[in-house]
Amino acid sequence: MSLSIRNQLPGTVTAVTPGEVMATVRVRLMGGQAITAAITREAADELGLAPGTAVRALVKSTEISLATAPVEGLSIRNRLPGTVTDITTGDAMASVRVTVEGGELTAAITRNAADDLALSAGTPVVALIKSTEVSLAAE
Repeated sequence: MSLSIRNQLPGTVTAVTPGEVMATVRVRLMGGQAITAAITREAADELGLAPGTAVRALVKSTEISLATAPVEGLSIRNRLPGTVTDITTGDAMASVRVTVEGGELTAAITRNAADDLALSAGTPVVALIKSTEVSLAAE
């Protein structure tokens, strides 16, 4: 199946914490970082997610925020350090490619945000992703 979601990071489930309606799923990415997905309990059951299950973490580029400095006091669970490798800007939006350990992400942010952060190739950043914005596909 082909998907329009640009960010597809392979990994392995390390923990599943089921709740009444939702479950949190911890995934160790190929680069060694951990990412948390908050998905419905029904989806976790249907995918047969358990420690050791191979998955792909899927994140739309519009759901990735970027920071150029350490961020404290923030509820966003997923923080992946990386380096900007390319930036394409238009009148309103910018597409920013970020290399992280074991992969690459694309973030779609406003042109104003890219300008304010002075992003260019080589800029160190942290990709911020809410756990509710991470989908999982079983391999």
